[in-house]
Amino acid sequence: MTPTRTVYFLALLMVLAWAPATAAPRTPSSDDEVLLRLPYRLAPAARAQQASLAHGALTLSQALQLAHEAIARSRRFGDPRELGLAQAALAPWWSLPAPPAEVRLLRATLRQSQHDFAAALADLGPLAQPDPLTPPAVQAQALLTQATVLQVTGQLDAARASCQELASARFAALGAGVAGTAQVCLQELRSLRGQPQEAEAALAALAPLAARDGRSWLALVRAELAERRGDPTAAQALYRRAVQGPEPADVYARAAYADWLLQGRRNAEVLALLPEQDSQADALLLRRAIALGAVQSPQAPALAQTLAARFAAARARGDSTHVREEARMLLDVAGQPAAALALAQDNWRRQKEPADALLLARAALAAGQPQALAPLRAFVQSTGWADARLVALDRSLRP
Repeated sequence: MTPTRTVYFLALLMVLAWAPATAAPRTPSSDDEVLLRLPYRLAPAARAQQASLAHGALTLSQALQLAHEAIARSRRFGDPRELGLAQAALAPWWSLPAPPAEVRLLRATLRQSQHDFAAALADLGPLAQPDPLTPPAVQAQALLTQATVLQVTGQLDAARASCQELASARFAALGAGVAGTAQVCLQELRSLRGQPQEAEAALAALAPLAARDGRSWLALVRAELAERRGDPTAAQALYRRAVQGPEPADVYARAAYADWLLQGRRNAEVLALLPEQDSQADALLLRRAIALGAVQSPQAPALAQTLAARFAAARARGDSTHVREEARMLLDVAGQPAAALALAQDNWRRQKEPADALLLARAALAAGQPQALAPLRAFVQSTGWADARLVALDRSLRP
């Protein structure tokens, strides 16, 4: 395959991955039939870049810019086609054993997004080392991404070492932004290792430094910590701060706030937060489906079928990035706790975020299989993981 044909192939895969799945292929009845409404429109400059990509005419600098912008849009809108576009932009350098540092960093970021954590770490390791040929900003971002991947996979001590290196004098010249980010990294890990109150105090002191575009990204970190500490008043205020701003919050922030509202059975607020036209990402559709089912909306069955078809299509492609969401759908929408538990256990073997722990605990108890809590209990005991929600479900999950 030439690079250009590879570009078309990857882009097509991502379109198929994101589009709502149906039971069988269907031919549109006319050229005017609308198959899919996109949640946003690209700016003219971005469309021009994509046109250049289609003709194989991007320089390395242009490819890096296009990939950066596509990844940012993916995070904001939850559209995995953007990840395909980013990978397509980097296609001429993608398979090189030692690509340019900026390409290697983006390749690791994309592999992380695809839950290929081992490959992401393999790319990040060399970038995180002191090297006069690697820009310091790339080294710093590599360390932060490395810490994130290690934290997600439950390697908390190794993640802490990455955060500590990011906070070292090695990166002092990059300014207060990097130093503050390193401290947030360290304090979030501290909160997971049995010191949530101390971590919250430190994060609160950092909050004035983190405001950007009218919304504090740190508010989301603190909101999730407040949930784990069992402080609903603080969690509510911080979640609202995290999703408010001149532009809509990204998919992760809206999903996290929706989960908080769902836990309190505030389904009408979930539906207001996640209107149908702005919630086509699987994570948001799932939360909307849970809320619709809770209020016995006539729209709920059709949305549940859409989600089931999407997840079935992902499994057929060998895509494991939606295992957590599919398990949640089986538990909270389809009412199949045993099937949900099987997927939650598979998911726990791959990643160990607080949401993964909570899902495993809920599914095990709903399925009447408390013995399935053993791996989670061992992890909590070995790490000092503190989460009031887990303790409320089963007191044996106390660190």
